[in-house]
Amino acid sequence: MAKGDDAIRRKKNKSNRKRMRSSESAVSARVSAIIASKRRRKAGKRRICEGMCYSLPTPDDPFNDHHGKKEPEKKKKKKSKGIPGEKQNEKNMVIVDGGILVDQNGPSKFLIVCLNAIKDAWREEGEAEVRDISSWGLYLWTCCCYGFTNVLETSGPCATREQVAWLVSSISDIVARKEKQGILVPSPCLLYIVPTQERAVQVRSICKPLKALGIHAVSLHPGASIQHQLHGLKSCEPEFLVSTPGRLLELVSLKAVDISSVSFLVIDGLGIGSGEEIRYAEKLNSIKETITSSPYIVVFSDHCDQMAALADNLLGDPITRLSLNDSVISRSVFISQHVHYCQSQELKITKIQEIILQTLRDDCRHKMLVVMKRENKNGLTSSGLYWEDCSITNTSSKGSFSLHNREKIMRVVVKDEESLQLDKVENFEMVLLANFPSSVEEYVGILTRIACHSATGALHSLFCQEDAHLAKRLVNLLSECKQAVPQFLLDFDS
Repeated sequence: MAKGDDAIRRKKNKSNRKRMRSSESAVSARVSAIIASKRRRKAGKRRICEGMCYSLPTPDDPFNDHHGKKEPEKKKKKKSKGIPGEKQNEKNMVIVDGGILVDQNGPSKFLIVCLNAIKDAWREEGEAEVRDISSWGLYLWTCCCYGFTNVLETSGPCATREQVAWLVSSISDIVARKEKQGILVPSPCLLYIVPTQERAVQVRSICKPLKALGIHAVSLHPGASIQHQLHGLKSCEPEFLVSTPGRLLELVSLKAVDISSVSFLVIDGLGIGSGEEIRYAEKLNSIKETITSSPYIVVFSDHCDQMAALADNLLGDPITRLSLNDSVISRSVFISQHVHYCQSQELKITKIQEIILQTLRDDCRHKMLVVMKRENKNGLTSSGLYWEDCSITNTSSKGSFSLHNREKIMRVVVKDEESLQLDKVENFEMVLLANFPSSVEEYVGILTRIACHSATGALHSLFCQEDAHLAKRLVNLLSECKQAVPQFLLDFDS
């Protein structure tokens, strides 16, 4: 009897089911791999990664990770110098003032995030060109983070936008670190003093992108009503306060803002303010007196002699000098140059004595470096030399001595010009050159190295007939640095 189509189909399906039950493909890939592994293990054949290893551990590979195979030699990585965003070991962390933990190797990722936020905002505004000042910025970040000395920046009258970006980003990084460690951050943390309303708006616009990162900045200036600013200060507690000195003192007198605990004080455009506000210096001093804490101070100023005493009073000693450019003008800001004429070599000791006595009477500094030839050093401490109403004590065998009158004492350190090292003059605010250098370049080398840790300084030098060939270049240098040019130098030049 012929089978029907249904019977044939049922028989065929039954044989297919039988075949599938007996096949490894009937199970999942994972189960199939386990079955295959079991068969290899029973047969004595297995992969190197299965079960107990055939190779033994070695001192180079104690956990037998390489299974007896030699690891290919890897190139030694250079020691990290603090790439932004890179994880650092806790051994590289140190505690600085305020209890904040900082990394010795480099800035944190948050600093880079702040900088990128500001740069992205500039690009959205169509300002694609951004000057790279990373070396200057990293040095400033180090100064702000460790807070060892105040900073005098002498690149120009005001900070550039890139400098402001690095400054506010560095302080934002410090604020974020403190908050992360549970340290209370005062509000405001940064007080940024500007000379004009326009400058306040500029600085505030640079800080604006940081608001999305939790850093709020407020600007105070005469362009807005004081009632509006009073209402704004009540509704928020800004981390950064950008203000003109006059409006800030008004709000402080009304007790609308408390600046007594600020951590950072920035004074931008020190020389510009002197020409626009009569009592600018008094206002800045009043602001500093209102701050009862010991803030870290950064001053931006160019060569303005009228502000030298103010800068010295604001910054104190010691300080760190910073400049974006390497020009003589920038590196000699607030350093006065005095060129004295001496008719002959025999009269130099007398002339040096006059300069020292005048400095003792007029200057408040207590240390002076005199550079002269080795054979002439003992002439300053000679018993036959008359020092008017002053007396000499603590005379050393090297020619150094202490000179004092009724009011003050000044230490005079004498060095041989033959063996003078330029790095030794950095710690002296006053230097006297008994013999003018053989070239103007050598003179500039000394000028740009003195008073590295002070806001002001003075360089005295004796100029003789033998130095007449340097008169023209010296006149040009003094004029560029806005220094008084003696008449005798003009006569030599003509």
